Amino acid sequence: MGKDLLNVGGFTIVKRLGNGARSTIYSAIDDQDNALVALKRVILEKPEDTRFLEQTEMEFKVASQIDHPYVRKCYKIKKLRHLFKTKELLMSMELFEGKTLEECPTLSLGDVLLIFRMVASGLNAMHQHGYVHCDMKPNNILINKAGSIKIIDFGQSCKIGTTKQRIQGTPDYIAPEQVRRKPLGPKTDIFNLGATMYWALTGKNVPTLIPLKKNGVGLVESKPKECPSPHTLKRQIPIVISNIVMKCVKEDPAERPANMMEVISCLDSTIHEIFGDRIKASKNGSSDA
Repeated sequence: MGKDLLNVGGFTIVKRLGNGARSTIYSAIDDQDNALVALKRVILEKPEDTRFLEQTEMEFKVASQIDHPYVRKCYKIKKLRHLFKTKELLMSMELFEGKTLEECPTLSLGDVLLIFRMVASGLNAMHQHGYVHCDMKPNNILINKAGSIKIIDFGQSCKIGTTKQRIQGTPDYIAPEQVRRKPLGPKTDIFNLGATMYWALTGKNVPTLIPLKKNGVGLVESKPKECPSPHTLKRQIPIVISNIVMKCVKEDPAERPANMMEVISCLDSTIHEIFGDRIKASKNGSSDA
């Protein structure tokens, strides 16, 4: 690590944790109160990189307002200027040691459902504060060794009802209204979450309206292929879970679950059924011993 990174804008760097778009994440000590934090450092390299600064500012605006156990908190944001222009941005966040869902080893069905129950709860809290995440995907779910989670990366988040001028989202999880640049809302997150659940349960991706170049000119929607239900791909997946996932990824937002609480309710009933059966089996095993 270069000596210039040992102390940056009131933070003492401990170690590098990872990289993102034009950003690096470190574990660091806040020199003001000696708190151990995650520090995102965004450096402006080209004029067009201003959007990465804007996304980090949006992340701070959203995450600093929401106090929820499954939403990573943001504490401070600091702009470092040169000749009256912001050249660097530092944002301190809650330090959460964990791996992304994509990096996790094979999980049991019960564990997967517990994870998504927590994610849905965090997203529901965002909706109650008037925001949508807009980029729910496996890489934006951190899981620690204790099995708890944090939703991260609110750079594409926006107020409910926002219409974005350009297409933003991750192709394998993007909702139709994101591609078509229509108003975004809680049902956008429901689609993103459903597509993420589909991948976690089946190892495959939901076909989406990925924008493609036609003859090198203009963006056009790709026609989604047929999407088999999770239960038809893996018979051990409960039909009720398969059905709610397929409902989440409906092209028409009106056909998706009414709100995130409907998704949570479905997950709850199946989780109780799975773990209830495990407890019964455990008790029966003990009585037979």
